[in-house]
Amino acid sequence: MFTRRNLLAGASALGGAALLPSLAHAKGSVIAATYPGSWEEAYRTVVAPAVKKSHDIDLELQPLYAVDQIAKVRAARGAPPFDAFVLDPGPRITGIEGGLFEKFDGRKITNASKLPAGMIDEWGICVGAQVVGIGYNPKKLPPPKDWKDLLVDPWVSRLGITGFQTTFGTVSLIEIAKAFGGSETNVEPALVELKKALPKIAAVGNPAAMAGLLQQGQCDITYTNIQTVAILKSRGVDIEFVKPASGAVAFFTTMHIAKGSQDAENAYKYFDTVVSKAVGDVLCKPPHNFIPVNKEVVLPASLPMRNLDEMATYVRHDWSKINPLRAGWIEKFNKEMAK
Repeated sequence: MFTRRNLLAGASALGGAALLPSLAHAKGSVIAATYPGSWEEAYRTVVAPAVKKSHDIDLELQPLYAVDQIAKVRAARGAPPFDAFVLDPGPRITGIEGGLFEKFDGRKITNASKLPAGMIDEWGICVGAQVVGIGYNPKKLPPPKDWKDLLVDPWVSRLGITGFQTTFGTVSLIEIAKAFGGSETNVEPALVELKKALPKIAAVGNPAAMAGLLQQGQCDITYTNIQTVAILKSRGVDIEFVKPASGAVAFFTTMHIAKGSQDAENAYKYFDTVVSKAVGDVLCKPPHNFIPVNKEVVLPASLPMRNLDEMATYVRHDWSKINPLRAGWIEKFNKEMAK
């Protein structure tokens, strides 16, 4: 597959920028990994134009889930295929321990004073919070009250499930396990109950496919994040987000510069744009429903929290305990649950 970096390298070898007139006027580029689905859509329509307007930088997005970003950079052995990671808490720890990030200089973020304390450290910058709960079709199902409801009718026969590849999948399966006596480090009760329910479950799919299955009506309820629900609603899908009675899950998402990045300075400008008030004001509203970290952004009523102080009221997880177990969970889910 040709990436923009491949193309530029080839153009340079052939005598260059004249072959790429649309790029020749830009001050540069940055290649950033982004999550497929709602993140990719929002960043293509909102962030990329903002980076271009503010810094004349072309933002190339590579849609990859967090665990795939880590795997791809590890396999590249010092020649990262992108400049910037976007990661959730677990893969962030893996990236730090694996030496996959450049040291981060927060002085290059002009919006740093507008972020709450602790949002920038020596490894990267926090760009937003995510909330995970249950998305369901209110025209076909009554609202579920808690995670345990997913595995009984009328919900289970319309349920779509994904595995541990994503953070939202992992935290949801942990919460299901806790509902049946498990814990943050013991997901076996969830796997036992899911296996019993498997003949009734409407769909088992990879995370990227789940939005499409909901859109096509092949399932009508799943665990997911609020951004996915918002994007589906904007497309006319009958779907609502509900917080489980035992608590929705929340976590911060961070960005990092890949070790050996070719465009680190442009990555800083990209991050600075992401946390700016102008971008946050757009991303926090429908159809995106992101939760920005810029203190000057007023969060609208469509979001599940009024400000970041409410993070303390949500369910949080210790990823230093989860990370060593996660690969085994992914393998077991794929082996036992994939149809």
